[in-house]
Amino acid sequence: MRTEQKKTQQVTVGKVMVGGGAPVVIQSMTNTDTADVGATVAQIRELEAAGSELVRITVNNEASAAAVGEIRQQLDDMGINVPLVGDFHFNGHRLLEKYPDCARTLAKYRINPGNVGSGEKRDEQFNAMIKKAIDYGKAVRIGVNWGSMDKQLVARMMDENARSAAPLDADQMTREIMVASALESAARAEAVGLGADRIILSCKMSGVQDLIAVYEMLAERCDYALHLGLTEAGMGSKGIVASTAALSVLLQQGIGDTIRISLTPEPGGSRTTEVKVAQQILQALGLRSFAPQVIACPGCGRTTSSYFQQLAQDIQDYLDASMPRWRSEHPGVEEMNVAVMGCVVNGPGESKHANIGISLPGTGEQPAAPVYVDGVKTVTLKGEAVAVEFQQIIERYVRERYSS
Repeated sequence: MRTEQKKTQQVTVGKVMVGGGAPVVIQSMTNTDTADVGATVAQIRELEAAGSELVRITVNNEASAAAVGEIRQQLDDMGINVPLVGDFHFNGHRLLEKYPDCARTLAKYRINPGNVGSGEKRDEQFNAMIKKAIDYGKAVRIGVNWGSMDKQLVARMMDENARSAAPLDADQMTREIMVASALESAARAEAVGLGADRIILSCKMSGVQDLIAVYEMLAERCDYALHLGLTEAGMGSKGIVASTAALSVLLQQGIGDTIRISLTPEPGGSRTTEVKVAQQILQALGLRSFAPQVIACPGCGRTTSSYFQQLAQDIQDYLDASMPRWRSEHPGVEEMNVAVMGCVVNGPGESKHANIGISLPGTGEQPAAPVYVDGVKTVTLKGEAVAVEFQQIIERYVRERYSS
């Protein structure tokens, strides 16, 4: 059983509520040159359509800072109100000062305490960014990343550890430094005047066990809203599996208020994959529902025909294509389960447990496919039109069960 979600400060990002018991929010990030307004708007639009509720954009130079206002305007003209998060490193204090439209337009600033400066300039430049957030009423994510930790903090804590009677090992110290960086930076932001209800923390690692350990420590030591993400997760199945393993353990403990799946896209692949994976994680854990799910068996020697595999794919494609229409016309349909099973072993049982299920004939079985609706057998389909007839049954069920 999942642990109750940890109570954290609620933060308003645009019109999106993060923390405070609100549903876990999905975030993504563009990989376009932000100064290319057309390409950036197109990708934000694609990510938002896929279900991203916050979109982060790189603001790394004057051209990108100058483009933020126009990006926001074009999105607004399209009716796309997804909040934009500005990702700042090294020069954020200068860009927010020189481009007030950028500072005003962004819903949240992401600040990496390891990349805001060094020596005496570090606090000054960090404070300058926090003051802009205060002036414009913006939220701030203080995002610590183990690849760019605050060198002064590292040196100080390493020296303290070396003098300790029971020094921690290197892995333990890395985790302690990550958490200390986040909490000290948050305390500094509050000292400047930023409310705790404007602060989100993250401590991103690329190792699954490291990430779990750091967030367990962070959740125990503060009640700030937390953003989860395995950084540099990688490509394809490796990145998906690693991100799922790490985030699922934390979410199951009630830790985490926003998530991002940091996948390296396949060459030519869509950036929206990271959004879909995030949705699947939350839906698999029973935390949120985004679209009807197809339950299908993997196939075996009883299902030598590929027909049920094709039908399962066709039904999933049909559900995906129907969701834009269903979402507004049939609230609640995202919780529907559809079973497409390949033989008589588990077919009838799984079909009865789904909202709608079909049990196809396996090898040597009678060429008939019973259909179950809410656990009751309603019809047996035969012949060449099984796929079309089954879709019609689903459509009728959606109209009748999920009427607005």
